[in-house]
Amino acid sequence: MSESEVIVVGAGPAGLALSLALAKSGVPSLVLDNGHGEATVRAARSCVLRPDTASWLTALTAPHTTVPCARWTRWSTRRRRQLVQDVELTDETSPVHVEQHELERGLRAAIGKERLAQIVTRSHVDIIEQDATGVTAHTRPRGALLPAGDEDGGGEGDSGSGGPGGSGAHGDSRAAARGGTWWRGSYLVGCDGARSTVRKLLGVGFAGRTAVERHAVAALRTELPWGEQALLHRELGGGGGAGRTGPAGSVPQTEVTARPLPDGAWRLDWLLPPRGELVTPEALLERIHDTLGQWHADGGGAGAGAGSGAGTVAGAGAGAGAGAAAGSTGEAAPYELLDTGVYTSHQRLARRWRVQRTFLAGDAAHLVGALGVQSVDEGLRDAANLAWKLAMAWHEANGVRGPRVDRDAVEVLLDSYESERRGAVGARLRAVDQALPLVRREGGGLRSMLPGGGSRTPLELLTDGHLGRGLLGAPAVYRGSPLTPPRNAVDTVPVETPPGAPVADVPVIALNGERGRLREQLTGPDCELTVLLVAPGTAVWDSRHWLSAGMMPELAAAVGALPLKARLLVTEEYPGAAAHTLLMIRPDGHLVAALPGPRTAQLRSVADAVRGGTLPDHRPPAPSRGARR
Repeated sequence: MSESEVIVVGAGPAGLALSLALAKSGVPSLVLDNGHGEATVRAARSCVLRPDTASWLTALTAPHTTVPCARWTRWSTRRRRQLVQDVELTDETSPVHVEQHELERGLRAAIGKERLAQIVTRSHVDIIEQDATGVTAHTRPRGALLPAGDEDGGGEGDSGSGGPGGSGAHGDSRAAARGGTWWRGSYLVGCDGARSTVRKLLGVGFAGRTAVERHAVAALRTELPWGEQALLHRELGGGGGAGRTGPAGSVPQTEVTARPLPDGAWRLDWLLPPRGELVTPEALLERIHDTLGQWHADGGGAGAGAGSGAGTVAGAGAGAGAGAAAGSTGEAAPYELLDTGVYTSHQRLARRWRVQRTFLAGDAAHLVGALGVQSVDEGLRDAANLAWKLAMAWHEANGVRGPRVDRDAVEVLLDSYESERRGAVGARLRAVDQALPLVRREGGGLRSMLPGGGSRTPLELLTDGHLGRGLLGAPAVYRGSPLTPPRNAVDTVPVETPPGAPVADVPVIALNGERGRLREQLTGPDCELTVLLVAPGTAVWDSRHWLSAGMMPELAAAVGALPLKARLLVTEEYPGAAAHTLLMIRPDGHLVAALPGPRTAQLRSVADAVRGGTLPDHRPPAPSRGARR
């Protein structure tokens, strides 16, 4: 093992995606997997990914594997028997619904094809030590006995085995007492879930709320009257098994979502009281029977014109068998029950996401999931944000290219992960806290004002969360990021994408004539910054004709001289952009700045900002010091 590897603790979606993204960027990584190396098959444990997250994931796993998934054609919301909202979805707007075990299998298969990535199974981390040049982690085999009084790192928020710096002076004796293996790497990332051992060893608090929402979940194979359309149905009615008791004096209310999965499967979620009795298999079967029976009795009027984990329901599970739900007309609605569970949404946020050379990501850093917010999607966004920053810092430290930047700039770059992602998730949690009383209270059909979110009905808010848009669901915009050029340092022009937001996935042409979509061009070892030129008319010409014409030779030379690996692409048009606009785009797909043309000095200023700047206070250098780098 190389001492320069990045150690990733945890083999869930965030950890696997991070390792794969590092490998694609030319950085070796080691995944320490506490499990046996195989994804646990649970059909009721599915996740919904926003379109841009799904595009990033597709580019990451290509060409080695594809992950079976379902895109929805429409999203409908109903209240009782009335259609309230109907949203037509396209490939650009539809979320992607995938079973989590299929996602993990696809990521593992892709990692298996990468020379720079390795997974070590049955490895439980129990000691972390850090110094100025790297991180040392100790693992013991899963299930190994611990010495008396030395159980697994203490409770949540406990400083574990030595506080923020690691195991302290007793690390060697403890390791000798239990056996195991020492691992050495340049950085370590804890992606080891809600009960993260890494977070506990770092002594990082995990404040928040427990059981904000709870759902009974069933995965089943059946035919629903509206095809591949997702549905949220409120106040469905039916038997007592589907009811929900609201606050004192309120009427019973129900809420169920139906979201298609691949191969004719569906995931159904019924809202439960946040804290309540165990859902028995009989009660869950009653819910399925009542819900399918009513939907089939209604004749499919739900359509147009007419997260991240599931616990176990007592006595029920995968392979629960087949059944038939009878509607009021007496017509049977056959189904095959694949899996069941109870999904509980918590709201928690780690107080720190970086301690020296160790980072937190995914459920180790945050718990989300109420009101349709997608926890796996947020974890993958952590991985996308952190991977390119670690890769850039790793390449600088290992002298892979050119002169190294100031150490202060590297610290700005790495610190930006916490400021951007923790800020974004924190804003999401605050939005859920603001929306919960409006969405869950009785009389919620009235339009309500959300602080900073405008006027939305409760069902519109739920739609936003499920479809990945609006205040509850839209991708984060990293406003005020430390990786943006200082004010007045560059001239910018407005486009429909604000600085810090994810870019639109427009068709692009590379300098070698290769054509594709923008998002699939943002990853790879030779792409730390993408420069996109808006040049109307280029699509009808072979690239060899316009590569040597007009501004292209000067622009290509300027991009090639930037202090990081940059890729130049051309597009016919971009929403809101004038001809000759240059869009500077980070590897995670977020816009840094839109420039009014190929200005060499300003291109350099943006590139400097992306890698952390040149001065500790992040101000542009004075002209007399321009040769500092």
